[in-house]
Amino acid sequence: MMSRIGKDNSSCDVESASDGSSANEGASEISNNLDHDIAQLTKLWSGPHEHLSRTVPGRLRLPISTVKMLVGREGNYSGRGRFSSADGCHVLSRYLPVNGPYRVERMKSRAYVSQFSADGSLFVAGFQESHIRIYNVNRGWKVQKDILTKSLRWTITDTSLSPDQHYLVYASISPVVHIVNVGSPETESLANVTEIHDGLDFSGDEDGDEFGIFSVKFSNDGRELVAASSNNSIYVYDLEAKKLSLQIKAHMSDVNTVCFADESGHLIYSGSDDNLCKVWDRRCFITKGQAAGVLMGHLEGITFLDSRGDGRYLISNGKDQTIKLWDIRKMSSNAMYLLKDDGWDYRRMDNPPHARTLKHPYDQSLATYRGHSVLRTLIRCYFSPTYSTGQKYIYTGSSDSSVYIYDLVSGAQVARLDYHDAPVRDCSWHPFYPLIVSSSWDGDIARWEFPGSGGRPTPPKRRRNRWRNFY
Repeated sequence: MMSRIGKDNSSCDVESASDGSSANEGASEISNNLDHDIAQLTKLWSGPHEHLSRTVPGRLRLPISTVKMLVGREGNYSGRGRFSSADGCHVLSRYLPVNGPYRVERMKSRAYVSQFSADGSLFVAGFQESHIRIYNVNRGWKVQKDILTKSLRWTITDTSLSPDQHYLVYASISPVVHIVNVGSPETESLANVTEIHDGLDFSGDEDGDEFGIFSVKFSNDGRELVAASSNNSIYVYDLEAKKLSLQIKAHMSDVNTVCFADESGHLIYSGSDDNLCKVWDRRCFITKGQAAGVLMGHLEGITFLDSRGDGRYLISNGKDQTIKLWDIRKMSSNAMYLLKDDGWDYRRMDNPPHARTLKHPYDQSLATYRGHSVLRTLIRCYFSPTYSTGQKYIYTGSSDSSVYIYDLVSGAQVARLDYHDAPVRDCSWHPFYPLIVSSSWDGDIARWEFPGSGGRPTPPKRRRNRWRNFY
């Protein structure tokens, strides 16, 4: 089974990027600032009030010092007597969580997924050897729930916490997704021994064909799940009716990632090894039976998508070693496929040097960000939090064992967090505080803070040879 549904992108291939701005590792390679609506929106969300920024005569320079803004606030120069949310973001976004790291956990198996809850009070980490741990962040990272999973195939591929934080779903290389009550008082949750882990079958009426679920997410209202699978499909599961409500043969290869575009749940984004991002509008899918639009630009398969939450912008991580920023208003109705058969496999090989210069002839992305590496496994990327940064950054794990943070508008690499000695598959920025947690195949969960907890940081490890294992 593994040989049949394993991650392989050599069978199909697509386009390259040209008009997006790129940010390479060196400062000389950073392109001009992004000239688009999102640049103005980012400025509005994270820029200081002009009266606060001009407390003394002279030319305006960003960022404005915190002391200068405090003086302006106390003098009520803005006329509000307080900071706006944009003023607060301008202050907070200057203090990146780069101090540390402080080890949260060390496990004997690879960490595949790790995410904060929406309110930041809980942190969920999933490991390869059938283990999921939920930590209470507000109680000194104490383990609140220790889950031993059921019917795991190879690894946990994804987890998702319900909006009310009462339930957790976890997926594996199987058509069955399991759901467990994490609001129960028991700390130990052994599948179907101490607690029931109900199975949600995504195979529906199919003829028993085995496939794996690579991505699963709760809807904003907690009533539905959306999932991406190795049989080229995306699914929507109705939790109240306990059955599939929608299956879409969405792509020409494995669908690695899927998410809801906004709170409404009408729009769904998907990304695949066919190198395409697609937008699905459930309101018209029944009549049209096809995607609302296609976004072309990646040259290799897409490993992860993150929505900005506004139903318009998203970012994607690709095996072509780039993150791309998209505006769905630029999507097209048809996809242009560029087939190739060069034998390159991201699970086992480094990216060829010449591939860094390739461009997609029909690139629809707004910007391209380079510097990190996407090899061995499905590396994840995200927008930084709205509350503390105004989403002015994007950040990503990397197969070179680091976490990278890029400025959304300029494309500049503003920070690189080095500690792990194996691929960092997932990372998560606290929704309110300057705190990032990284999880790696070395089994370590590490947190990065500003200014730091006052404790002793975890000493750096001696680097070992790069991991060559796949998936």
